[in-house]
Amino acid sequence: MASSPLLRQRWPLATALLVPLLLLAAPAPLQLAGVGPSWPVLWLLPWALADGRRSGALAGLALGLLLDGLHGGGPSQAPVLALLGWWWGRLGREAPPIRRSYGLGLLALLGSLLLGASLLLQQLVGLGAAPPALAQAPLLHTLLAQAVLTGLLAPMLCSLLLLLWRQLVPGLRS
Repeated sequence: MASSPLLRQRWPLATALLVPLLLLAAPAPLQLAGVGPSWPVLWLLPWALADGRRSGALAGLALGLLLDGLHGGGPSQAPVLALLGWWWGRLGREAPPIRRSYGLGLLALLGSLLLGASLLLQQLVGLGAAPPALAQAPLLHTLLAQAVLTGLLAPMLCSLLLLLWRQLVPGLRS
């Protein structure tokens, strides 16, 4: 079994450590209505597209476990990030290469919606009963604001990460 080309390099792996730092820092200029983008999605999308489904799933799982450890209890991001990494890695290897940055924005928007919906569903199941409709409004606001912001930032940030990783690891397909 061949090792991941990105894992053999230091800098692509080091960029994963920026995700928890950005989540903790929550830069105000990069927020929409008090909600930041989905940093795990913005990092995992280019990783999986560049390195394939196995590496994407493992990177998503590792990043999810790291983020779950930061938050302590509550809903887990690991399963959805692993699934997203696998899906995007499959797209990166088996589908035609993504030529336009709009595709990155759409994939990031969908990934952020799936991640947010998974967290929302886990919270609802953990409560045992669905909260009243008024209590769901702030959660829906957060979910939509995060998805929109992630979709808007993805063409720029994901494209930059893909270009950086292509320069560091020649021969990457993405």
